[in-house]
Amino acid sequence: MTLLVIDLGSSSVRTLLFDDDARLIVGSIRSRRYDFATDRTGCATTDADELRTLVESCLDEVLAQPAAAAIRAVGMAAFVGNWLGLDASGAACTPVFTYADTRGRGEIPALLGALADDAEAYHQTTGCLLHPAYLPAQYAFLQRADPAAERSIRRITDVGGYLYRVWFAGPAPMSLSVASWSGLLASARRDWHWDYARLLLGDNLAEKLPPLADFDAAQTGLREDYAARWPQLRDCPFFLALGDGAAANVGSGAVDDSRIALTIGTTSALRVVKDIERVPAGLWRYLVTADMPLVGGATSEGGNVYQWVMEDLLLAGVQLEAQLAARQPDAHGLTVLPLLAGERAPGWRSEARGTIHGLGRHSSRLDILQAHLEAVALRLSMIFDSLAAEAADVMAGGGALQSSAAWARMMADAFNAPIHLLADAEITARGVALMMRRSLDGVALDAEQPAIERVIEPEPERVQRLQAARERQIDLYQRLYA
Repeated sequence: MTLLVIDLGSSSVRTLLFDDDARLIVGSIRSRRYDFATDRTGCATTDADELRTLVESCLDEVLAQPAAAAIRAVGMAAFVGNWLGLDASGAACTPVFTYADTRGRGEIPALLGALADDAEAYHQTTGCLLHPAYLPAQYAFLQRADPAAERSIRRITDVGGYLYRVWFAGPAPMSLSVASWSGLLASARRDWHWDYARLLLGDNLAEKLPPLADFDAAQTGLREDYAARWPQLRDCPFFLALGDGAAANVGSGAVDDSRIALTIGTTSALRVVKDIERVPAGLWRYLVTADMPLVGGATSEGGNVYQWVMEDLLLAGVQLEAQLAARQPDAHGLTVLPLLAGERAPGWRSEARGTIHGLGRHSSRLDILQAHLEAVALRLSMIFDSLAAEAADVMAGGGALQSSAAWARMMADAFNAPIHLLADAEITARGVALMMRRSLDGVALDAEQPAIERVIEPEPERVQRLQAARERQIDLYQRLYA
């Protein structure tokens, strides 16, 4: 029997097949690349129906494979936060707003005013901070910038819920995992915080929030035209979407507080499954499922920084990995804030932007690349320190990190902790497969351990050099954004 996973990333959509032991079936990946629509105003959206077309074409292809003849269940991971509005007919009437959309930054002062300066209580209750990455600021922006579009909304949903609405011809709940990334979920109660929804945005939004359910509230009974198109899936359960970060923790084997998951894809995050009384300053608390709280921090920088330096800034057609690996830390003398898309954790300054300090005529492309990759590692090291989990193993994965051993070395030295580099490149999709197996068969999430490619130990001299670089980075940040 086979498990089918739909992975909705922020730069591609993919379908993958796993066997009953949650092992990827070789040759089963089908994918389509896409980009968010962005502009200088901070827009970062995508079109729901274009995304649906890409997903459906991947499903058409993967279901033609022999291994897809006996699919047990379908699961999904989706980039979060994401949301869109549906009109009275159930059609998408707004674009999909994404975590990268910062146009709501101008709404933050008014939202903070509505809280009467009690932002800390909001942080502890919802697990989130008031920031343009979350639903309250984005919805407030839509109300102001396009009131006609806002009035046309009858229901809020997420990308996964929208796909299921189309495929099953009826409304689908939002998973607790996805909702916990919204900034309006009362984490302890596992329900919408109706008071905050009304306080911040009035009845307009509160009346449009979708029903909630846990991951395993599966949808069944495809609409007739889709059942004819995908006969193998006619009676399969489709599990609700998991947040991609939550799924990556499970796929990394970080399912309790003995392990921290470090994931570097387009963006970056550090997360630990842990039940805590108070959320540390600058971090968030989301949910994997109702019984698995997730504490951590995410940055808007990751592989996108490497891509920007190599493709847009340097236009380099050469491979620099070997030279990068041979260099001493902080050999460039530059201080970088790699905030190309604004800041999330730990400072949450959405107006912050990338900065390179110390450039001279001697600065090389290798200097600039190394400085930016180290800068990302240093930013993440601050989140690592805030998690206060020195005894936990760091399980590191994500395509951007696995493609550069030099960058993985920087992480170990910046954290002053061993990095367990995962061999599996598909940790997010693997996490979904493991979650489905737990729900279907009761198999423990840690029954199958992820393969470790190697363990990278920090080196004291390198650690010391990067600590000095981190102090310079903190000083530059404070001078610009204190």
